[in-house]
Amino acid sequence: WVKNLFVLAPLVFSKQLGNHSLATTALLTMGLFCLVSSAVYILNDIVDRHLDAAHPTKCKRPIASGALSVPVARGVTGGLAVSSVFIGAYISPMVSLLLTAYVLLNVLYTFVLKRIPYVDVGCIALGFLLRVATGGFAIDVHLSLWLMVCTFLLAFLLGLGKRKHELESVAQSSPATTRLVLAYYRSHHIDWVLRGLGVVTILCYAAYTLSAPTIQQFGTWHLVFTLPFVVMGLWRYIVLVSRVSDAQSPTDTMVRDPLFLVNMGAWVVVVGTIVYWNSLSSMLG
Repeated sequence: WVKNLFVLAPLVFSKQLGNHSLATTALLTMGLFCLVSSAVYILNDIVDRHLDAAHPTKCKRPIASGALSVPVARGVTGGLAVSSVFIGAYISPMVSLLLTAYVLLNVLYTFVLKRIPYVDVGCIALGFLLRVATGGFAIDVHLSLWLMVCTFLLAFLLGLGKRKHELESVAQSSPATTRLVLAYYRSHHIDWVLRGLGVVTILCYAAYTLSAPTIQQFGTWHLVFTLPFVVMGLWRYIVLVSRVSDAQSPTDTMVRDPLFLVNMGAWVVVVGTIVYWNSLSSMLG
């Protein structure tokens, strides 16, 4: 569900955070994404229940452990997916369409695409793009191309980092018992791609902060001062990915890591101050 915060990105970066009507719509849309993402995760757990049972941490999941029956899980999956799509139609036809696209993408991922190296990670990154796009259409705001590119690159990097961690900490001895696609990945190849993605992501974020539309929208070029936080965050994530002894997912570790959380909190505060400086000045003045 933490990933669904990306749905709020258009609200924040369009400087509409103080608009109660749009904020309510954005939060409702994020809630719908929580429902639909839960549906596809349950579906994935149903399909992978036998593989998950052999995993050191995934074996504790309700379906893999047998605590939740498959028929009940299937019913919940269908109910969550259908209800989120129908409720989304009341917000906007495009919201409903994008939620449907997210479901279809993940069905393809679960049954076909997750077995193809790098394509599997691309599907995950595309899911983040759909989150941001849905958030934009929900409140009818223009989506920055640079923001979309940064979202895709960052999501791809996070997903690939997770594959590296799984490959090294869990699947070295028997990749087929955890995630089948790991048999086609090579750790040193992932290292090169991660480094390249990190550099390109940083450059694209810098380009976003210094682009003419961004400077015009926020009335300042000072957003570039948030770049060191992005560099630190990416570096810290790669460090966490390299901790082979930790069987926990690096994304789970990331949201519990004090250094990463402090850096993220600082980025949020600085971005919020820069983006909403004029509004804050008016309120304080």
